[in-house]
Amino acid sequence: MSDVSQRLSALVGGFDARVQAAPADSWTNPAPCEGWTARDVVLHVGNNLLSIGGALQGTELAPIADDEDAPSGWGRARDAITAGLATGDLSQNLPGPMGPMPAEQLLGQFVSMDVLVHTWDLARAVGGDESLPAEVCAQAHSGLKPMDAMIRRPGVFGPKVDCADDADEQTKFLSFLGRTV
Repeated sequence: MSDVSQRLSALVGGFDARVQAAPADSWTNPAPCEGWTARDVVLHVGNNLLSIGGALQGTELAPIADDEDAPSGWGRARDAITAGLATGDLSQNLPGPMGPMPAEQLLGQFVSMDVLVHTWDLARAVGGDESLPAEVCAQAHSGLKPMDAMIRRPGVFGPKVDCADDADEQTKFLSFLGRTV
């Protein structure tokens, strides 16, 4: 398994832990993403992983349905990306935010970052464990800095939030993506 696959698998495991620990009555709680609920966060991450996991397996998978239980839908997504990472060709081109790109690059740069930040969003929404791996936060933050202007477009990320120069890696990463920690 490649480093990218291992890192993404660990991040998916972290997101899964927050989904499994979420109280049943917390899915309608507001999330840090403007206008989103905890359920919306799970659907966003889950549907992205269903799409990519399906593509890696050479198939198209149904998105999480509006009436589908969030943990169940998430479970399908988790299993799809796990299977895709285990059997898929990571050198194949998949649609990315800037056009087609090798799956390994898409997974390592964009998908991993998306799962990471939304793990915190979900945890914040449901009152769960908000801690993220410092090294992965530092890598994601470093990789995003050159794309600052691109990620500020409407529908991507909001404006940066100021934080102290000596803030921890998680705070720097989240603040860069417009989260108030």
